[in-house]
Amino acid sequence: MDYHNGDGTISRRDPSKVIRVDGKYYVWYTHRATATPPRGAALGSDTVPSTDWDLAEIWYATSEDGFTWQERGVAIPRPPKPHPGWRSVSTTDILAWKGKYYLYYQGFLEMSGRRGDDCPVTASVADSPDGPWRPCNKIVIPNGAPGEWDQYSIHDPYPLVYKGKIYLYYKSDFNNAQPHVRAHGLATADDPLGPFTKHPLNPVLNSAHETTLFPFMEGIAAFAIHNGIEHNTIQYAPDGVSFKIAAVSSLMPVAAGPYVPDAFTDTRDGRGITWGLCHITAVGTRETRHSILARFDCDLSRDVHDPWMKQTDLYLKPEVYFSQGLGQQQRQQRAKAARRPQER
Repeated sequence: MDYHNGDGTISRRDPSKVIRVDGKYYVWYTHRATATPPRGAALGSDTVPSTDWDLAEIWYATSEDGFTWQERGVAIPRPPKPHPGWRSVSTTDILAWKGKYYLYYQGFLEMSGRRGDDCPVTASVADSPDGPWRPCNKIVIPNGAPGEWDQYSIHDPYPLVYKGKIYLYYKSDFNNAQPHVRAHGLATADDPLGPFTKHPLNPVLNSAHETTLFPFMEGIAAFAIHNGIEHNTIQYAPDGVSFKIAAVSSLMPVAAGPYVPDAFTDTRDGRGITWGLCHITAVGTRETRHSILARFDCDLSRDVHDPWMKQTDLYLKPEVYFSQGLGQQQRQQRAKAARRPQER
């Protein structure tokens, strides 16, 4: 796909689950095409994005084989004020329910970065994965009340069908500060547009960044990447709620959207996953930073046994390590420390 020579004006990130309809794979994702790369909240405007997901729309692509994708264009444009998402719509995921399709996504009501990423979840519905999509123009899952763990944000809505209900997992920040202290919550409903009830044991997962889950055996498995004391693990909850570490992993995909054939079948015999799409961030310089879509492959399937994919003692090439070198500020700090008299 075209990224305008990597100048930071085009970005694609946060792919949804991949679904297959009538022999064709579908994926939805955050698409930003702006005159300039992100400049931060202090320099953001109606045309200048503050973050990689600001001033974005939700686009989609299709594939016959899961490797070669054709971009089909916008699925969810930004609605007019004051509807949720007028500033940006991003980080979507898909639900198929009773013959209709639902896209859940973050609907920004202000520029990202001014107060963190404070935004609610909203949704659109269609009769076909190709649309047209009809926005519900309401908040589907609100932030928590003041003092609750998810009072600042509801991000990364991720629906599955489980125990006859819609299980929608999401992430939130405990303290809306740096470094991130993130966890996953769960809200359930009998109808795709709610009302959703947040689980009383929230947060159900104490680590991770983006949401990535799938049916496995009688329960639900989850990726825990980036944030938290249990990061870089794959976790499992036989009841969809009580998650515990099942495996430690390496090279976990960022913002993974796996192909989950039984995501909506309400199965008690989840078969697992073998591939999906993700995004890779920090491409380019600080001034041209953007994200690209990529495919990942794995063996987290009960129907596949690939010992090579189960290795965790991976050896990375030297240039991978060297590319993480010291920045200018760190170099100056160490040079200053080297000039100090040695302690006796």
